[in-house]
Amino acid sequence: MKYQLIGIINIAFKVLVWLIIARCLLSFVRHNPSQPIIRFIYDVTEPIMGPFRRIIPSAGGLDFSPFIAVLAIEMVRRLIIQLLWMI
Repeated sequence: MKYQLIGIINIAFKVLVWLIIARCLLSFVRHNPSQPIIRFIYDVTEPIMGPFRRIIPSAGGLDFSPFIAVLAIEMVRRLIIQLLWMI
């Protein structure tokens, strides 16, 4: 049971990281933000990236919030897995 839960958590966090990467790639191409898939990507990633974007200003037009968000997601993933191993 514990192994299955850890597997599900790993998959969920990987999907989240890939959604952030997809959002970064979308910033390089012209897209319709009202398209359902694109709206889904923005709706899922904005609660994570928004706080980092407010804290970390862009430098020279580069937004570092996706990078920081991915680092934070990885730290949370590792923390959750370590806590599950202790149970």
